[in-house]
Amino acid sequence: MHVLIVEDNPDIIANLYGYLEPLGYTLDVARNGNAGVACATGFCHDAIVLDLSLPGMDGLEVCRTLRQEYRLATPILMLTARDTVHDKLTGFEVGADDYLVKPYSLPELDARLKALVRRSRNEHVHSVLIFGDLRLDAGTGQVTRGGQPLELTPTGYKILAALMRAAPTLMTRQAAEREVWGDSPPDSDALRTHIHTLRQVLDKPFPQPMLLTLPGTGYRLVVPGEA
Repeated sequence: MHVLIVEDNPDIIANLYGYLEPLGYTLDVARNGNAGVACATGFCHDAIVLDLSLPGMDGLEVCRTLRQEYRLATPILMLTARDTVHDKLTGFEVGADDYLVKPYSLPELDARLKALVRRSRNEHVHSVLIFGDLRLDAGTGQVTRGGQPLELTPTGYKILAALMRAAPTLMTRQAAEREVWGDSPPDSDALRTHIHTLRQVLDKPFPQPMLLTLPGTGYRLVVPGEA
């Protein structure tokens, strides 16, 4: 599981790394609100652990920005020392999915993160993803562009669904590999082959491409004419 931690307290960061990494988590850290927004929107994560009290942009504003400005659907677990009903309601109103009050139990944090990700992935199973004239119905598995059905390989389907969830932000090569192979990607350059195959179906029959490669970085979808 790939999790972004937005937290400025080095002791808490160290505790989270010490507990979660041995459980198989891959962790990124942002130490202030602005860095949290940049990291959350620049890379794909399964969940975000967001401290409420941050230097500069606080956690509420980070959450509000991610939900309202970037339409980011990544589950957000908010951490705070504030334990009033008003504070919790405010967190939920700006888009937090769950709430833990400090001091909290690390096993409970682990359990809540896993539950959030399970719910998020289950919602994706029944959702319809739309980006530009591209439509992916995760319930039926049907993908169309401009109303024209696209015949994707199972791996191409996984990659495209991840790209659509991230769109229009960048999906790194590492994130794309995790979507296909989990935490055990192959040593070969298999991803490039799958991207090539996906592009033949997604872009080749159409006047303008939607799948862009940022050399050495990753991939992202664009709406033709808006890139």
